[in-house]
Order: sequence, then C-alpha cells, then structure tokens
Amino acid sequence: MVALACVLAPAGCGSHRAAAVAPAPPSPAVRELQADLSRVFGAPINRRGVWAVDIRSLDTRERLFELNPDKMMMPASNMKILTLAATADALGWDYRFTTTLETSGTIRNGVLHGDLVVRSNGDPSINSRANRADAVLFEWIRALEAAGISAIDGRVVGDDQSFDDEWIGAGWAWDYLQYDYAAPVGALEFNENLATLSISPGPTAGSPPVVTLSRGSGLELFSRATTGAEGSASTLDYRRHLERPILEVTGSIPAGAPTITRSVAVVNPTIFFAQSLKDGLIARGMSVSGEAVDFDDIAAEMASTERRVLVTTQSPPLRDIATVLMKVSQNLYAETFLKALGASKNGLGTTEGGRIAARNTLTSWGVASDGYVMYDGSGLSRYNYVTASSVTAILEHMYQDPRHHDAFIATLPIAGKDGTIASRMRGTRAEGNAVAKTGSISNARSLSGYVKTRDGEMLVFSILSNDFVIPAATITYIADLAVETLANFTRR
Repeated sequence: MVALACVLAPAGCGSHRAAAVAPAPPSPAVRELQADLSRVFGAPINRRGVWAVDIRSLDTRERLFELNPDKMMMPASNMKILTLAATADALGWDYRFTTTLETSGTIRNGVLHGDLVVRSNGDPSINSRANRADAVLFEWIRALEAAGISAIDGRVVGDDQSFDDEWIGAGWAWDYLQYDYAAPVGALEFNENLATLSISPGPTAGSPPVVTLSRGSGLELFSRATTGAEGSASTLDYRRHLERPILEVTGSIPAGAPTITRSVAVVNPTIFFAQSLKDGLIARGMSVSGEAVDFDDIAAEMASTERRVLVTTQSPPLRDIATVLMKVSQNLYAETFLKALGASKNGLGTTEGGRIAARNTLTSWGVASDGYVMYDGSGLSRYNYVTASSVTAILEHMYQDPRHHDAFIATLPIAGKDGTIASRMRGTRAEGNAVAKTGSISNARSLSGYVKTRDGEMLVFSILSNDFVIPAATITYIADLAVETLANFTRR
C-alpha cells in the first residue's frame, strides 16, 4: 500500500524531498484574462465537447492560462507542427529534393533505344503551383535534346525506390480515399498525385454525361450519372470502391451547364508520374514507343542494369515547400516530409522511420514522450493524439531556436491575411498579428501558434477541441475569440 501510494502521489513520498516552491500568484491583469478565457471555453454550449488549451508568455515564461493542457486530443492538422519541426531540424531549411532522368540505352540517329527512367527521393513540388511542372518538363526536354534525343524507343519507368510502397496512412478512413486531401504518398509525385475528373452534360435531359479521367490514375471509371433538366441543381458525387480500383460517378449535371472538374487521388503515384511524363513528352513532339511502368514490376529485369544520368533537377528549398505545407495545410507534403525524415536516418523513406526520428528529436528538446501519439505526418489519421502542452513546447522551441525562428514563423498562416485563416479574425487586434496552424477533421478542430498582446508581449498558444456536436463554425468562432482576447490583453 505504501508503494502504491508513492506511485499515485509521489510528491508525498521520501522524507528528504525538498519543499515545493509555490508559484507567484497571478497579477490582477492575468486573473482578469483567465476569467475572460474561462467564460469563453466554459460557456454552456461547450458542455458536450472537450477543450484542451495551453497559453504561455514567451517573454516571461509564465503560464497564463490552462484547461486540460495535458489531456490527449486528436490534433487534426496541428500534427503538421510536429512533422515540420522535426524534419526541418534534421534536413535544414535549405534542403532540396532531387529528381533525375536516367537511361541505360544507346542513342542512335536521335533515338534513345532503351528505357527512360525517372527517379526521385520525394519531390512533392512538381505540380501546377507556380507552373513548376511545366518548367520542369521544359527543362527535361531541353536536356534530352542536348543529349541528342528526339524520340524514345522504349518505356518510361518510374523508380520509386527511395520510399516504401505504403502509400496510405494508418488510420485513414476508406470513405475519403478518393478525395484530394487523401492523395497517396510516394517517392515520385506529380500534380500532388491528383488526376482530373471531368464531367460535361449530355445533349438532352436524361442522356448520359461525358465523363473522363486523367490517364495513369489507376482507376476504372463507372458512371451512373445522368443529365438533368436545364436549370436543375447539380448533385454529382463520386466514390472509390473497396474491392476494386473503380471510381463510381453518380448524380446529375444540368443540361447546358459548363464542364465540372474534380481532383481525384490516384491509386499508384509512380505509374501516374511515369504516364504523365510520357504524355507530356508526346504532347511536345517527342515520340515514346513503350508503356509507362513502375520499377517494382520490372525490378528483376533491371537489377543488373547500369544507368547514366541525363539530367538532375532540384526542388525549391524546404522552406518554400514548407510554406505551402502549412499555409494551405497540404497533407501530401506532410506525409512526404515524414518519409524524407525517415530516409535521412535510415536510408529508406518509411513512415515508421520518420516517426522514430521525430520522436528522438522531440525528446532531445524535452518534449514528453507520453505527450503525443504520432501515426502520420499530416494529422489525417484519427490514431494521432497530442496534448496542448506538447504543442506549445514545440512552438516555444521553434521560436527560441535562431536556426528555426524566422523560417518556421514564415510558414504559418496569418490571421485575416493568408492561408487557412485568411478570412478569420478580421477587424480585430489579431488580424495581421496572430500566426497559427489550423486543424480540421470530423469532430476535431485545432488552432496553435503565436500572437502579440496589446503591450507587444509574445504569447504562444494551443487550442484543441474534440468530441463536439455543435456546429464546427461555432468551435472556430470560440477559438478565434480566445486568440482575439489574447491580442487585447494588457498588463497595464
């Protein structure tokens, strides 16, 4: 019984334990702030849900307010704070991903007789943002032409061996795998691993619409959609089958309506990249005779083949890619970062390797190992948990570390200005002041970052909400009201 008592109440065990020093009582201004925040989070409308809040002063190190700060909560996209912090610490803000075009074939009379192999270690930036994909393809065509290649008599092979083939995160739900935010992660990533679904109305009401999907998606189209009467509502929807890679389109599109497009997560990112590269080369006048192929399917055939590099392309620096990751909450980038982190420690990019590396980093910073459970890099998994106090500890480290301070803060959305909080907190002292990462999955919302008070004092905060049944917009309003309260705080 004595031993059990010591476990449950260690502060009372040991005859020589030093007496605890009581913290100084809060000032009247802080007590007023605490009362205001208690009213915000303690409103009757919140009685069904759970809030976890931790707010600290980075200037005085004082803990200004806490509500369940050590309670495990689903963080949603606040998990990206952990992922980016650990990845930036390991790789550095100037790190660049590398993609190469290679071949073992011979070149005769302008024709490459052999396979064109594209290999990468996870560059997620070859996409339509800033027209980078077009710029990369132009660079590659110029390089092929400089090598004397105007046609390819062979295949386009995607070499994805830098990462494993676990494309989908643990704890991701089956019913959203077709959507853009659940795109699979791989060492080769084109257009954020999203194919385009296009739906155009048929000529008359009742006729089938014209439905197309980008080549290389790995999905078979099955349409049960119809063309509705002119002026009717669009009810289009699409879902991915579990038993086979089928994309089923349902609902109706009004006659005479413009074409509707949707982004669809592909099945195999490697095939999608290789097919998109092949199509891009052909569209720009370079013939390709062979198919788009995943290296995994011909690994034995190519095992003893020596390749030479035709062109090497580097991504923008990690600081730029991380800005997209955090500002728009790009899930694919986060999963890529976690695998790249794993590769930096173990050679092969795996989520498990990334988790281990992240844990080692965070532990070295003094973040409690039992203060989070990390299953993916993006926060899409419902297996993830984190405490508000762990989030603020990581944010405090990134703020205080001169290697990370400027670059990390620059990645965060700015209240009322950009990113996922561009429309929030406008017309308040938090606008243009608070910078914070949002998070959003079913029945979970989060907001964590930094804000200056009316006195210019820098505060760090983490606000996590789970298990609510009231509208998510109300949860967002409450979190924003809390940050606005912090922006209005003064010690005078």
